[in-house]
Amino acid sequence: MKEFCLGTFDAAVIGAGHAGCEAALALARTGLKTAILTLNLDSIAFMACNPSIGGTAKGHLVREIDALGGEMGVNADATALQIKMLNVGKGAAVQSLRCQSDKNAYHARMKNVLENTRNLRIIQSEAAEITVVNGEVTGIKTTDGGVINCRAAILCTGVYLNAQTITGDVIKKSGPNGFSAADALTENLINLGFTVRRFKTGTPARVDFRTIDLSKLTPQYGEDNVGPFSFLNENPPANKQPCYLGYTNLATHKIILDNLSRSPLYNGTIESTGPRYCPSIETKVVRFSDKERHQIFIEPEGENTLEAYVQGMSTSLPHDVQIEMYRTVEGLENADIMRFAYAIEYDCIDTLDVYPTLEFKKVRGLYTAGQINGTSGYEEAAAQGLMAGLNASLKLRGLPPLVLGRDEAYIGVLIDDLVTKGTEEPYRMMTSRAEYRIELRQDNADFRLTQKGYECGLVTKERYAKFTARKTAYDNALKFMQSYTFPPALTERLLNAHGFERAAGALSYADLIKRGIPAEKIYAELGTPGFPHGVLESAEIFIRYEGYLKKNAEQIARAKNYENKLLPENLNYLKIEGLRLEAREKLNKVQPRSLGQAARISGVNPADIAVLTVWLSLNGAHVKN
Repeated sequence: MKEFCLGTFDAAVIGAGHAGCEAALALARTGLKTAILTLNLDSIAFMACNPSIGGTAKGHLVREIDALGGEMGVNADATALQIKMLNVGKGAAVQSLRCQSDKNAYHARMKNVLENTRNLRIIQSEAAEITVVNGEVTGIKTTDGGVINCRAAILCTGVYLNAQTITGDVIKKSGPNGFSAADALTENLINLGFTVRRFKTGTPARVDFRTIDLSKLTPQYGEDNVGPFSFLNENPPANKQPCYLGYTNLATHKIILDNLSRSPLYNGTIESTGPRYCPSIETKVVRFSDKERHQIFIEPEGENTLEAYVQGMSTSLPHDVQIEMYRTVEGLENADIMRFAYAIEYDCIDTLDVYPTLEFKKVRGLYTAGQINGTSGYEEAAAQGLMAGLNASLKLRGLPPLVLGRDEAYIGVLIDDLVTKGTEEPYRMMTSRAEYRIELRQDNADFRLTQKGYECGLVTKERYAKFTARKTAYDNALKFMQSYTFPPALTERLLNAHGFERAAGALSYADLIKRGIPAEKIYAELGTPGFPHGVLESAEIFIRYEGYLKKNAEQIARAKNYENKLLPENLNYLKIEGLRLEAREKLNKVQPRSLGQAARISGVNPADIAVLTVWLSLNGAHVKN
């Protein structure tokens, strides 16, 4: 095949899903000439599974992406069908935004953003080879002979590598939604030194909205008094369409159990590892055999389509079983399936071979992000894509990398988990993974990260001006609420209503909030301070959790003592005889940046860290502070 030049670029991104879009935008927006390859222009930012953005912990990721200068939050706000806050009955640390998205509008808007971004060129083609000279990326070759010259490449291949869809006994070489699979690149990745594994995920059927009896389902409406995802936006998206709640039943479960021998998950057809936290309906019925029903949600896929997504009933059962199974659900008795459910298997890598910058350890200038790293979810992918693209940009510009700590962002927790612990199954972000989650709230994502994004060149002047104005307003609101006081006569009724005795002296807004009185009750009695809603919310949260935040800060300071002790690069841990064999092998594979990271490696215990510290001191390889 005759080769031809597709152009010379600073960097190229392989894949245009949620990771690829953020990676390409991070590169191009920081001034680097960038190419992004996609198998199909129609699959750019495509929502192959649930048409939604955010959710528990995932909403935190979207806010952080936005605070750093990414696009996902802006795109989600612009194309939302409804938005709501999850976990409102729990603490602020675990409350998360979630929106139902217009699937086609989300794709179309993100594609338009890419098309109109300076320094960015979109190419529909399949990558076949990453060319490497002297351990550095030099370019990409496509399956049709095209050559892209570049100094960095970001792999954002999603679930497309050697993908095959499975429904019953029907196996097809295919990516999601009937898009083509990427069959040419895996062999090259193995030759470059990647450890390649096989994961699986799945999706439920889409049914015709006209054939659903909505009167038998419970409407689930959006909320009007929640904020948007993006700090650039003043108002939340309009709530346009409801979702609907329903349930499986014993008849549903009987059909599934009677046909387990035809399920690829149970007859040995599927051997790859699936997501623990998003199981198929077959798995739920088998695993939770004591439950008589499971929740499902009927979710619209867009304003201009009749397709409805049946969340909670992902399956790979044969088509005839699917028809029978779905129609046992009350409200779906006459439902017509427009797209059948399927499972999909794909190749991914072992992220212990990747640095915290998401650069591959064996090839300089080669980065990975998204589901190729073994994660699941649009938000996890976008977060990695932004960080991989930004770190590639920083390296090409001769600047230090950006590695977020576990105390700085959920993105930091996500990436640290991947490169330190690895994952043996599709990884999903959860609030429980963050030990400092009271600090990593979604309301303060810009306070934590926007300055960093601005210093890296990704946050625009417009975004930075909004950030500084919000930060000033927050500081003023906090000072006002702590200092402005009310005489006892004005607060007596409010205190009595909540079980407190009359105060001896004047009380401030902060004093009342610390007593656990809801802010809305305080404002109804004493008036609302004249600050924007989002600013007041952040101030209220800080006041309410100030004591916990101080303790958190002390824990973070102690942990930083280990994090700031950097380890020598390319240290041969196999020769450190005082370490246990498992610890030697794990340390040698991960090559941790610091003692803190070393201590988090699975299989490395505190005694190993003590031995390692002594060995380094005795052998002259002193830990760098």
